[in-house]
Parts: sequence; structure tokens; C-alpha cells
Amino acid sequence: MSYNATRPQFPGTRLRRLRSSAGIRDMVQETSLTVSDLIWPLFVVEGDKVEEPIPSLPGVNRYSIDKIIEQARYALRLGIPAIALFPRTPDELKDAHGTEALNPDNLICRAVRAVKTECPDILLLCDVALDPYTDHGHDGLLDGTIILNDETVAALVEQARTLAEAGCDIIAPSDMMDGRVGAIRAMLESQGHTEMMIMSYAAKFASGFYGPFRDAVGAGRKLGGAGKKTYQMNPANRNEAVREVLMDIDEGADMVMVKPGMPYLDVIRDICNATNVPCFAYQVSGEYAMLRAAGQNGWLDEEIVVEEALLAFKRAGATGILTYFAPIIAKKIGSHS
Repeated sequence: MSYNATRPQFPGTRLRRLRSSAGIRDMVQETSLTVSDLIWPLFVVEGDKVEEPIPSLPGVNRYSIDKIIEQARYALRLGIPAIALFPRTPDELKDAHGTEALNPDNLICRAVRAVKTECPDILLLCDVALDPYTDHGHDGLLDGTIILNDETVAALVEQARTLAEAGCDIIAPSDMMDGRVGAIRAMLESQGHTEMMIMSYAAKFASGFYGPFRDAVGAGRKLGGAGKKTYQMNPANRNEAVREVLMDIDEGADMVMVKPGMPYLDVIRDICNATNVPCFAYQVSGEYAMLRAAGQNGWLDEEIVVEEALLAFKRAGATGILTYFAPIIAKKIGSHS
């Protein structure tokens, strides 16, 4: 940003004038955070009346379907427009092929049907990826140590079909296989799901910030070898993220996502500069855990830093944010409105 040297300087211009009171600060604020910006990730577990704490995500629980319905009602009362559902698949239902992902009566499909019956106005976002269903924890099918791209895409298409038929509103491919958005879009069109939205995890990086999430869904932190680096993006690559996004848009994505959020604000800005589709940031489990732990230990003021972090996503250009802090920040915003 450049400035004309002939513009007024101090003391004629005192920038602090516009910071002198709460009223003027609010009046000239450039970026705002609203409840409608929020998507709340929730974890589903089998059982009844289950509310199961996740140790690496303090304050976040796994809920049985009856309790998930309660959380959906709570989200609507707070004004949160959407929740994202993630299953904790029982270990005995996992196999190398992620077969349970294609079961129309699996945990996530039953949760979708139950929530949409009781809370039809809540938007439901469901992941398309095999890692909650595979015994090896990878997002795709394996041949030895190699992740099979095209064979995985075929399975993901069937998983997306299952979720669409269950009644979710937004299909969110998070696997990072090449070509999966186009294949899913083609299936949705051919099956009459023409209104189904796709939010692609278009720029998903091979990050160390996912550990608590993998605890939550039982996908395992230690995958061995290269881990997920052969399909998730290299954290050092910025231009490649824009290429990924542009390809997914061309294949039929309605919205895109950057994951993780805070370490990739530059990527969010690049994508918003390069495209005009809605771009969402996922404030992932590790980001949540750091802020929550620092707050609980008195090292940071959690209320202040959480809002500051979410504003950073909006300032970078994000349309909205997936965050485990959604109900907390929604209550705070609501109390000020």
C-alpha cells in the first residue's frame, strides 16, 4: 500500500481520533463477525443419552444421536445456521476398504435423518472421506502403502450418494483425491440431486494440527511412512493451493475450504483474490486445543483471543468459519446485538 506524500500528516492527521471511544471504533470497524458466519463441527457416537468428553479437545464432546438433536436445537436458538457432523465409527465396523461409509444405515446417515426430522431448518454438512471408516486411518484405499486415487474416487462417489439420499444439505469432500469433485457432481446431477451443494476441502494441508480431531473420530494419529503427505498438500506450497481451488471450482464445487485456518491466512487471501466463490476457513482441532489450553491455564484471555482469531479469517476474506468455538462466540455476539 502506497501513500501520497502530499496527504496531511501529523498533527493534522491523528489516527487515534478514530479509536477514541467505543462508539467511533464500532462505527469505523472494517471487518465484522456475525453468527451467520459460523459452522459448528459436532461428533456423533453410537448409544443413547451419551455425552462423552474428548480429552484432547477440552469442552468438546461426542454425542449420541438424541443428544446431537439437542445440540442442533441449541444451534438454531443461537442463530448458527449450519452444523458439520463427524462420526466415531465403532472399531468393529472398520475395515481396509471403509465399507461402512457406504452403508445407508450407518451412524452418520441415521444422525442426518434424525436431525433433519427434528430440526429441518438447520443446514447439515457431511464429510466425504474414508478415514473414519478405515482400519488404517487413511482417507483412501490402499495397495500396500500406495493410496489408490481413481479407485478411491469411485468409493467416494458412492459415499456421497449415500449421504445425499440420507438428506444432508452440503457434501464436503475432504479426502484430497484428484478428480473427486467432478465425479461427485456428475453423480449428483445424474441422480436428481441437482440442488445438492458441494463445499470442497480444496486446499487441505498435511498438517500436524489435526491430532485432536483424529482422536475424536478414532482415525489414529500415527499413520506411518509418509502419513497423508502423498494426497494432502505440502504446507510450503501457496500457489498450488490456488490451482487446487480453481480445479475444484471447474469440476462443480459451489464453495471451497482452506484447512487448517490460522497458519494459512495468506492462502485464504490468495483464493479470495483469485476467485469469486465462497471460501471457508476451518479452525481445526489443534487450533482450538491451543487456545482453549492457554485460556484454561491463564496464559491468554480466551474470550479475547478467540474473537481475534475468528476476525482474522474474515479479514483475510473468508466467507465463514468452521469452529468448535461456534456456540461460545455466538452467545457473545448475540449478547451484544
